Amino acid sequence: MLTSKITKIGKVVICGGRGVGKTAMLEQLIYGHVTIDSELHSTIEDTYVASVDTGKGSRDMMRIYDTAGLQGNVQLPRHYLLFSDAFILVYDPSDPASLDMLAGIKSDIDKYKDKKEMIIIVIANMHSRQTRSAGAEQMNASSHGAGGGSVVHSPNGNHHHTTTNGNSNAQAGNVLIESNLNRANNWCARERIKHYTVNAMERASLYEPFIQLAIRMYPTQTKSSFPQLRQLTQKTSKVDNS
Repeated sequence: MLTSKITKIGKVVICGGRGVGKTAMLEQLIYGHVTIDSELHSTIEDTYVASVDTGKGSRDMMRIYDTAGLQGNVQLPRHYLLFSDAFILVYDPSDPASLDMLAGIKSDIDKYKDKKEMIIIVIANMHSRQTRSAGAEQMNASSHGAGGGSVVHSPNGNHHHTTTNGNSNAQAGNVLIESNLNRANNWCARERIKHYTVNAMERASLYEPFIQLAIRMYPTQTKSSFPQLRQLTQKTSKVDNS
């Protein structure tokens, strides 16, 4: 139930390479209706509004700008760099190029932040469009014999399946993903950026990065535990102004 009072709103830009699953993440987070069979079209530009309960008794609003996927040397449009309060950089851990381009995006953000402390998080989406495509190719390969292998006929008439491409492709894919996740962790540690791993098909996995982002954008205002001190400060200020 939306019983908490909505008090704040912030502007968040989500960006990254083409097909890394930015729109799928937002659609799943806000509406929860995305499945592996959902058809999502390439984004030119879109805006989502999310109400986040951070447990502070009020709900913080986020206006999230979904941007077009970047390719090659194409940069994030400058106007996003000028008005945003926070950035979410998304990559596909099975695609090294989508991770490599994050450094360029981070550099552009630093260039235009104008001494403002900019909040940036990085998200690895474990179920992006490329990952689904790779899985489909693997299934096609495995349909030609067990595990993509061949059928060997022995002299006694028994049939033996030899596994070749299927398992080796899966192992190579897992090694690549693990390597990219490690690279991302190391880079984020150097840049002092929070790194999260999510699955766009699992809505619950998306909650933590967005809740933590809202907490950082809207930190709790601490009050003095000495009310007499606050009153004395206020009286002193009035005397100085008189």
